[in-house]
Amino acid sequence: MILLDAEGVAASRPGRPLFADVSVTLSTGERMGVVGLNGSGKSTLLGILAGTVEPEAGTVRRGRDVRTSVLGQDPALRGPTVRDDLFGSEEAERWEAASVADRLGIGDLFDVEVDSLSGGQAKRVALARALVTPADLLVLDEPTNHLDIDAIAWLEDRIAEHTGGLLLVTHDRHFLDRITTDVLELDRGRGFLHHGGYDAYLEGRARREELAAREEDKRRNLARSELAWLRRGAPARTSKPKARIEAATRIVEGRPQAAARPGELPLHAGTPRLGDRVVELHDVGHRFDDGPALFEHLDLLLDPRERLGIVGPNGAGKSTLLDIVAGRIEPEEGRREVGTTARIGYYDQRGRDLDPSLRVRDAVTGGHREADWADAALLEAFWFDGDAQWAPIGLLSGGERRRLQLLLVLAERPNVLLLDEPTNDLDLDTLRQLEDFLEDWPGALVVVSHDRAFLERTVADVVVVDGHGSGTVGRRPGGYAAYEEERRAVRSRRRTASVGRAAARPADGRPPRDAGGGPSERSPSERARGRSSPTHLRNRLRSAEREVADLGEQQERTAEALRVAAESGDHVRLVELGDELTRLGEQLEAAEEQWLELAAEVEERGLQL
Repeated sequence: MILLDAEGVAASRPGRPLFADVSVTLSTGERMGVVGLNGSGKSTLLGILAGTVEPEAGTVRRGRDVRTSVLGQDPALRGPTVRDDLFGSEEAERWEAASVADRLGIGDLFDVEVDSLSGGQAKRVALARALVTPADLLVLDEPTNHLDIDAIAWLEDRIAEHTGGLLLVTHDRHFLDRITTDVLELDRGRGFLHHGGYDAYLEGRARREELAAREEDKRRNLARSELAWLRRGAPARTSKPKARIEAATRIVEGRPQAAARPGELPLHAGTPRLGDRVVELHDVGHRFDDGPALFEHLDLLLDPRERLGIVGPNGAGKSTLLDIVAGRIEPEEGRREVGTTARIGYYDQRGRDLDPSLRVRDAVTGGHREADWADAALLEAFWFDGDAQWAPIGLLSGGERRRLQLLLVLAERPNVLLLDEPTNDLDLDTLRQLEDFLEDWPGALVVVSHDRAFLERTVADVVVVDGHGSGTVGRRPGGYAAYEEERRAVRSRRRTASVGRAAARPADGRPPRDAGGGPSERSPSERARGRSSPTHLRNRLRSAEREVADLGEQQERTAEALRVAAESGDHVRLVELGDELTRLGEQLEAAEEQWLELAAEVEERGLQL
């Protein structure tokens, strides 16, 4: 059954067009993700297809009696309380609404007035309402924003069971790849359809860019030959048709369409050096209003090249811990110490208050001086180029504002970067570039995130905050992959124990067998016991690469110090530095051997980094 059929739709916003001539057909069982740069019109297109926004051109036809449930980018709640909002519809089963609310972490908010909810809570209430409303077509704009990792995993399963159609905007690459059957890409005003998930979108875009590069090579060759023809002089041109002369001139003067996101992010230039002492937490604990402890007896010493993630359920205290690291909150127990060279930059969920009448260019300078070449270069590196630098902030999309807020934090050149849910509302291109930037960034990073792909690429260790003061708070090596593998093992043991209690062991004492007569399949934790998961292996290899690089830099600095000591005749210092250089050489050799072993395993298993 065809749920909707859109043909030639177009939309714009003041100052520039968003997209034109976009056509989409969606049938029952199809799940389409919409991707594109911030400001390309993804939310506008979703609104047009859902029927909440009128297109400026084109038509949208919907199937007869098709029921649509919508989660918008900034959803409005009916209220006055969460209970009224969720249970106000007679169509929604009350038990199902209560169950969904509990899964999304808002089960204890039923009697709270909607006007007092935070932005994240309001989005989760609206998501719960969209999920429990019977619908043939489900339209969701960034549904994973403000959800913790467990809630996202549950949402994946819930949507996978939806038998109707789905239209989805999300930055979560795992979610996009598992859920979608097709991806619609908005790029510079045009729509490109890719059949498959996130991988299919990347492959399709790469093919398109490769084809564009070949076409540009052809254009250049043709331009050279036509230019030579034109330069042969007036006598040679007298017998040529005027139309061909004009066409040749257009070819010579033509320019290829600029890439959507040229260049990389050269934003670590000028980052001040960070000393050995960064931020330290000693025996820290915190609670609010005599409530239960969020965490207790936490010791945390950040390294100059720290790559630390903070994970845990919503409301557990992740952002509170980050606020304590930043110095915004004084801990109820323990103490915080900061090194003299530490310059902290904090990109939080709220973002900075931006004057909507202020131009983007003036936001970088504070409006107190003229922008210089460095300011312009920074703006262009974050893809605010040309007219976008002079646009009022009020005309930016939600994602563009978040990108500008991130730019303003990095413009201060911090050497300690704290990121609280940085992936919310940022497009996929920005996330990949930000990940590349953080991989080579010379400072310390602490990040709170629910984005599994982002955590896998950016952190080496995690701190787990469970919100119950149970003593489980602390650093766990291996990054997000090791943390997730441990969680899967725990869930597997619980399932196994549950099955064991429910089913009696056979009288002959033999192991239970599956439906096919063979031994029951081993649990994921048992299968993986002798071998790291691909993600864990990649993280270990990247960690080994960083260790080799760091030890190499230390060895170079020590060798230089040894040379200076030799010139000064400081024999005591020479002995100390000689021992240090020997120790570093042994550590570097061991680190290189470990890297070689991991690289060989990656190659043997045919994995891609």
